[in-house]
Amino acid sequence: MNNSYLWIKVIHILGAVLFLGNIIVTGWWKVMADRTKNPQIIAFAQRQVTVTDWVFTTGAVLLLSLTGTLNVLSNWSYSMKWVHMGLGFFVFSGIIWVAVLIPTQIKQAKMAAIFAKTGEITEEYWKLCRRWNIWGAIAILTPLITIYFMTFKTAA
Repeated sequence: MNNSYLWIKVIHILGAVLFLGNIIVTGWWKVMADRTKNPQIIAFAQRQVTVTDWVFTTGAVLLLSLTGTLNVLSNWSYSMKWVHMGLGFFVFSGIIWVAVLIPTQIKQAKMAAIFAKTGEITEEYWKLCRRWNIWGAIAILTPLITIYFMTFKTAA
């Protein structure tokens, strides 16, 4: 094994830590802010959820995609079942983020900017919270499953 593989692997692991760390901590802070039912706290947290997703989650996805591709092309094969399984769960998580979570949190951020001024949180916001919480939990579990396949290199 050469040093370039190990450096790519280190950067890949860094991407995984940033990715999972951000989505788990962001989810925690959003849920805790929502539990306060305080419009100003929720508005602040909602804005930060959106910003940190753009900065950290997107950055981590780019790192993971680049280094994962480099490692597969250099050392493995896309035909290996564990690569398919890990990549499949990672892509599924991405689809959830793009199709459900990001549009939901953008709507919530716009609503939160309004209710931070008015003090009145609408029922629509809480409905969107339930959607975000359910799909967010799924989007957190799928990368954790990806870690299993990438670590044990098995298709269970």
